Amino acid sequence: MNTKQELLNFLEENYFAKIDPDSQIDEDEDFMEQGILDSTGILELVSFIEEKFGITVDDEDMRPSLIGSVNTLVKFIEGKQNVA
Repeated sequence: MNTKQELLNFLEENYFAKIDPDSQIDEDEDFMEQGILDSTGILELVSFIEEKFGITVDDEDMRPSLIGSVNTLVKFIEGKQNVA
């Protein structure tokens, strides 16, 4: 399974099933603007990413431009994996 699919599965299982199982994720839209995640959800997502993909998300990485949407997050994860 690729990075994007892993993220989508996590979001759908942990957030969309609780909110609206028929909703679709806009992969370019900010998680918080879509109402998918709040600040606690972002921390849970970061914890999942660190464990699943074996990377560290530093405090300076906690910006919407890096981890705010599915597509920015995929680029961020793959960039971190390529550096490691």
